[in-house]
Amino acid sequence: MAGASDHENFFEGTEKLLEVWFSSSSDNEQHDLRIIERKDWEELLGIVRCEILSKTSNCDMDAYVLSESSMFVTKERFILKTCGKTTLLLAIEPLLRLAKNKCGLDIVFDIFYSRKKFARPEQQHSIHRTFEDEVSHLDKIFKNGAAYTLGRINRDCWHLFTLDEEGVTLPDQTVELLMWDMCREKMAIFTQDVSKTAAQATKDSGISDIVPGAQIDDFLFEPCGYSMNGLLPGGCYITIHVTPEPHCSYVSFETNIPKESYHTLINKVLSTFRPGKFLMTVFANKASQAKDNHKMMEDREVKGYVRNDHQLCFFKNYNLTYSFFTRPVI
Repeated sequence: MAGASDHENFFEGTEKLLEVWFSSSSDNEQHDLRIIERKDWEELLGIVRCEILSKTSNCDMDAYVLSESSMFVTKERFILKTCGKTTLLLAIEPLLRLAKNKCGLDIVFDIFYSRKKFARPEQQHSIHRTFEDEVSHLDKIFKNGAAYTLGRINRDCWHLFTLDEEGVTLPDQTVELLMWDMCREKMAIFTQDVSKTAAQATKDSGISDIVPGAQIDDFLFEPCGYSMNGLLPGGCYITIHVTPEPHCSYVSFETNIPKESYHTLINKVLSTFRPGKFLMTVFANKASQAKDNHKMMEDREVKGYVRNDHQLCFFKNYNLTYSFFTRPVI
């Protein structure tokens, strides 16, 4: 049983993930979310209860490391991933106004809101305590929403809200590995007792070898915890967030790198962090190089793990694969 100090020091590593694709009713090619000024983003993030720690950019994307996870901004796509007790959904309506008033982006082309089941939902703001409450809020904003839960609702599961539309037609894919019951030896690297800098944690953990060549922006928190964004050409990114405390250990990995098969990448991530359990989702639309990834994953084993659940969803323009794995108890 966890002691009182564990309850007091608990941190909800599980993130809320929002991705919004915008378009415009006008033909002006100058529409671009990246023209929004930092002070406007800071005001928006204030609503969410987090702040900007650093920013990196390339010709396709702006990436922000936040006090609670990450934000990515491209010409017409906005991604916000926040952990802890953040209030992400409260920012959606201000975001829509910001995109419309500052950029002329007045149409939501597609939206994805997702998260794993919280470890301690009672600690969340009322809007996030249940998925039903979140869906109720989203349904008030979007007329054609569709909500789903994959996995075992009485155990670990994953929630998704999206639009019942054709959605994005450009090649698009997102892979997430959400990991918990982490290896203590690996997690110790993400404490300031072991690593003196974020760069040291990135190198010693093996994160720098997962996707070589990425433009990395990393941050090591006091006294522990770690976040990183990595930018690649073509609007691709990786992002990793680590909650190392033994009683609430959690790591997330996310990328939109296009691949026909993610088997090698998944094994790299797992060998880097050695989780006891992990949940994996692969989202790919019909134009994506990864559109048939679900076929390869049906019979593909992950060494050292047992697959407990495996589900496929076929939306109008996207295929979604959900899998849940555990390490056998010896």
